[in-house]
Amino acid sequence: MPLLNTLSSKEAMNLEHNYGAHNYHPLPVVLNRGEGVYVWDIEGKKYYDFLSAYSSVNQGHCHTAIVGAMKRQAETLTLTSRAFYNDQLGPYEQYITQYFGFDKVLPMNTGAEAVETAIKITRRWAYKIKGIPENKAKIIVCENNFHGRTTTIISFSNDPTAKKHFGPYTDGFIKIPYDDTNALQKVLETHNDIAGFLVEPIQGEAGVYVPSEDYLKTAKALCEEHNVLFVADEVQTGIARTGRLLASCGNCSCANKDCSDTPDVKPDVLILGKALSGGVYPVSAVLANDAVMNVITPGSHGSTFGGNPVAAAVAIAALEVIKDEQLTENAEQLGQLFRAQLNEYIKDSTIVKLVRGKGLLNAIVINDSEESDTAWNICLKLRDNGLLAKPTHGNIIRFAPPLVMTEDQLLDCVAIIIKTLKAFEV
Repeated sequence: MPLLNTLSSKEAMNLEHNYGAHNYHPLPVVLNRGEGVYVWDIEGKKYYDFLSAYSSVNQGHCHTAIVGAMKRQAETLTLTSRAFYNDQLGPYEQYITQYFGFDKVLPMNTGAEAVETAIKITRRWAYKIKGIPENKAKIIVCENNFHGRTTTIISFSNDPTAKKHFGPYTDGFIKIPYDDTNALQKVLETHNDIAGFLVEPIQGEAGVYVPSEDYLKTAKALCEEHNVLFVADEVQTGIARTGRLLASCGNCSCANKDCSDTPDVKPDVLILGKALSGGVYPVSAVLANDAVMNVITPGSHGSTFGGNPVAAAVAIAALEVIKDEQLTENAEQLGQLFRAQLNEYIKDSTIVKLVRGKGLLNAIVINDSEESDTAWNICLKLRDNGLLAKPTHGNIIRFAPPLVMTEDQLLDCVAIIIKTLKAFEV
């Protein structure tokens, strides 16, 4: 439709408002091109992307290797369903399982689908292997979690906007405070029907909440002690975002290698999405070893598009870019620089009270209430100054640029952020 190319930003936003469901509240900017760390709006203004589609675009916008893999496969074979074999899925399954050090992968499309898949795997393992009576298995989750917005997932959400008026909700979950191993231990010791512990290594949507240093390691040890699966949702934090290939690995030595080394924490079930797609095509995955994954049998789970040839080709290319361009190391180095620069600024700031994060997943906490519009107004001003970011939880602004960013670009962005914040200082 050539008409779309002649739209103004106002016209494009009006079309979405008039014909689309109002399930998002976007920042008022209409983008129509992206390259690397940059995006451009319809009128041609250039911005730094500091959200990366919630970490889906770790490899940068329109990476030629990833787009090229998608185009080549799309011109050959796009979809067979799993009713037949195809020549791309097997090589992809071998590649990703060796890349992350697991026996098997179950391919899906979106992050929420992958979380639902992991829940099903965990429950079936509990019944078939652990011996929990049918329909009695429970999964421990954390307060302020974000694992998606399907009916099952919102059943254990704290977010009233995501949850209210969507019941009745799904049973089978026990909620505990995040970053609290005493609470986890208490539940494990007082319940004999626990199948798994589902956790985000860093709570991204909750405002980039980084747990204490030994939290994941201690939690994994407790799960092992009580024969409970440790299920890591790395949809947002995985694939180099936090300066490690997986955030759950802690300080293991896989900064620019595969996960064949022994990490500090290795999940029993690993959930991936977002950056597995390179930002060009929906791809997600659940990985586990045979002792867990073999509970899945023909007919017990599936997806028409899961494991399709295009997704397989895209995911291999996306993971190759991470390794070949050393994006894990880059995220670690630039993340340290970013936090150092911002921490230096906020020593005398009245508008920002905290900077936190790991790698290039960071956030600033605005010195105002969650109900205020200060963070939103700061993001509007950041947009005016050429940088795109978005608030989360009202008074927190998340900063997550593509991992292909250079040091000079990062320092330019820091200057934009500081310039913008100064306009809001009291």
